[in-house]
Amino acid sequence: MKSLFDWYMRKKFADTGIGRFLKKLGPGVITGASDDDPSGIATYSQAGAQFGLATLWTALLSFPLMAAIQGMCARIGLVTSQGLTVTLKQYYPRPVLYLMLLVSFPAITLNVGADIQGMGAVCHMMVPAVPVWMFCVAITALMMFTIIRYSYQKIAMILKWLCVSLFLYLIVPFLLHLNWMDILKHTFIPDIHWNNDYLSIIVAILGTTISPYLFFWQTTMEAEEQEHSGNGKKRAQGIWVDKRMLKDMRTDVNAGMLFSNIVMFFIILTTGSVLFSAGINQVETVDQAAKALEPLVGKLASLMFTLGVLGTGLLAIPVLTGSQSYMLAETLGWEEGLDKTFAEAKSFYISIIISLLVGLSLDFLGVNPIKALLYTAIVYGLTAPVMIAMIMHIGNNKKIMKEYTNSWFSNLLGALTLILMTAAAAALIYSLF
Repeated sequence: MKSLFDWYMRKKFADTGIGRFLKKLGPGVITGASDDDPSGIATYSQAGAQFGLATLWTALLSFPLMAAIQGMCARIGLVTSQGLTVTLKQYYPRPVLYLMLLVSFPAITLNVGADIQGMGAVCHMMVPAVPVWMFCVAITALMMFTIIRYSYQKIAMILKWLCVSLFLYLIVPFLLHLNWMDILKHTFIPDIHWNNDYLSIIVAILGTTISPYLFFWQTTMEAEEQEHSGNGKKRAQGIWVDKRMLKDMRTDVNAGMLFSNIVMFFIILTTGSVLFSAGINQVETVDQAAKALEPLVGKLASLMFTLGVLGTGLLAIPVLTGSQSYMLAETLGWEEGLDKTFAEAKSFYISIIISLLVGLSLDFLGVNPIKALLYTAIVYGLTAPVMIAMIMHIGNNKKIMKEYTNSWFSNLLGALTLILMTAAAAALIYSLF
């Protein structure tokens, strides 16, 4: 059954270019939008507050790199009809798989907890009478109910509509008086500061935009999307893959990654133009960023920033917990899938519940949410090179991909991504020690 979103779009735009374009959007757009979660918002806000417009160039740089890697993941899912974890399990030594799980699980759990905290904090800002912890509990309960109660198709529909919340960040800068020539300069000419704080924020930005958990999610969702497009029948490897499908997949992924980087650009632009210029260089919580914006740019802009945090959190948490549970289920051979009921995949859903509860516990342990978010992004930045190397190897493995191996251009962008992520991580480690 097609989602309500797809039905509405077919009715509204079926015979238009817009309608044909919207029908191609799916896992790629959801992946790109979920990348701008409260973790990303916090990282971009901190970058803007600390360094003004000096990190704007990273949005321009990261788009082709993100598109290349996520495109490889999508192609792997499309061709193999299975998740990245299963492919690693079938074709590579077990230690490789266990290493991926070891570096991914702590970062994902920390990310979940930090997102819950960030959402609870902005809810408390809007309704001060209710303590943060109550909002965090309510958000966790809502996520549990939604993920367990609804099928993959309905969750995908909800996630697609939540993507709209990201447009709020594109509006905020146009409510301000900005020097667009200065903005263009910082966008196209890198302004690099050779110190620990700047290198840390660059690694954090790269880590939160090119995140390992998105690699697993993109691959699995592409496989599930194709399974559902085939009337629910599990297809054999490589069957139904043609040039049109690959072209539609690239359109979806490129649109999602472009959207993600545009949002990133505008968040850095807003906080860099407002907070940095006002001398507010440290953002300790996500709600503090929203509060700091209010007296400087007005209540409307601050409210848009706040609503964006809530929308992206609701979008990202199912992606985070889902990707983690898919990884665990595929490793241990459990029944898995967001299209299955709780009774059909108990272990899969229990792992999601545990991930949410562990994430929620961070609030009661007094973990600073902004530091947790930044540390998460840095951990992603340090571990991403290993995953990128594995994805490139899979993408060029003819035994797995048959005739659908990476193009020379994909390999070029993948190699550049690997070099850049490795160099950034090495520079950070060197600066720390």
